[in-house]
Amino acid sequence: MTFERPTVDPSLFPLNQKTVFLNHGSFGCCPLAVLEHQQELRMQLERQPVKFYQREFEPLLDLSREVLGKFIGANRDDLVYVTNATAGVNTVLRSLSFEPGDELLVSNHEYNACRNAINYAADRCGATVVTIEIPFPLKSEKEVLDSIMSKVTDKTRLLLIDHVTSQTGLVLPVREIIESLSERGIDTLVDGAHSPGMIPLEIDKLGAAYYTGNCHKWLCAPKTAGFLHVREDKQSAIRPLIISHGANSTRSDRSKFQIEFGWMGTRDPTAALSVPFVIDYLDKQVSGGWAKIMELNRQLAISARKLILQTLDTSPPSPDSMVGSLASIPLPDSRLKKPYQSLKYLDYWQAPLLEKYNIEVPVITWPNHPKRIVRISAQLYNSLPQFKLLADALKDLRDEANRT
Repeated sequence: MTFERPTVDPSLFPLNQKTVFLNHGSFGCCPLAVLEHQQELRMQLERQPVKFYQREFEPLLDLSREVLGKFIGANRDDLVYVTNATAGVNTVLRSLSFEPGDELLVSNHEYNACRNAINYAADRCGATVVTIEIPFPLKSEKEVLDSIMSKVTDKTRLLLIDHVTSQTGLVLPVREIIESLSERGIDTLVDGAHSPGMIPLEIDKLGAAYYTGNCHKWLCAPKTAGFLHVREDKQSAIRPLIISHGANSTRSDRSKFQIEFGWMGTRDPTAALSVPFVIDYLDKQVSGGWAKIMELNRQLAISARKLILQTLDTSPPSPDSMVGSLASIPLPDSRLKKPYQSLKYLDYWQAPLLEKYNIEVPVITWPNHPKRIVRISAQLYNSLPQFKLLADALKDLRDEANRT
């Protein structure tokens, strides 16, 4: 499979065409047509705000949950919208009760914001956060499962785990993880920030107690469209971060879970309401729809990773089977004595990559200084020649460093 040209016309997205944008994974990018649809919804709201919020909003939200539920394999009644996956993780952790001595598991690959959230939840009640050291590079999914199970004890109460790791771009075997922990009576909170639109999902079949994800990343929805899925038997304990009118509602036409999360004060809900449109819109841009989009993006990521590895003469840090639309490649160690500090860049190579080569891509300190990785994203508007530019730029930076 070749990728000499982008799968779709890049002008469908509002990206600056002068920049080689290889960082869709951080914040996504919303197609222009979707932004126009969102603006129409905003105008519908502003033309008659009372009518919109009191009479139109809930049916529109129900429809959006229905469409999203079908896309991710989830019952809409178990699904609510939150602003993003970080909010979803916080919602669950702030709702649950733990006791002193309880152990909460999290991997060393966990997104920093969510790691902070689980630390906060544990500190409030005297529980202990246990870090699972998942190796990277690694050779198989079995190493992931073995690493997790080696930390499980009779004090373990919850596992917070990425479906797709943010820094390292690994697709983890969450089905096997959830099943193994369920056999021990332990719940799993899946941080699926990158999953929707990147990999096929059947959330109901996964069986996790809690699953949260973003629609603004690989689904390309507007920002602040995230979701939280809570298994029916767990919903009574989960309360929204914002307690509002639903807390004492006497309605009986829907669950308390839906009533509380359905209204959390006046806000702009148009990002969540735009999800059905973006799912349909992108499905029509590629022959074969979303299944083909996910396949093409994954194959481009694998091809791009191979190209960069060959250019840098580096071994693959994981099998292709663990790659989605993200991939991370180890780089030479930092030459700095201390971790790099900057408000603009994550690493000192990012400045020349952007300012000299016009390439936007994250270079990340991971797992600890001086170790570094570069993380690439493959989206419909990207093409293999763009990754060739990155590979050559990284080789130039490495060779220049070796000469000094």
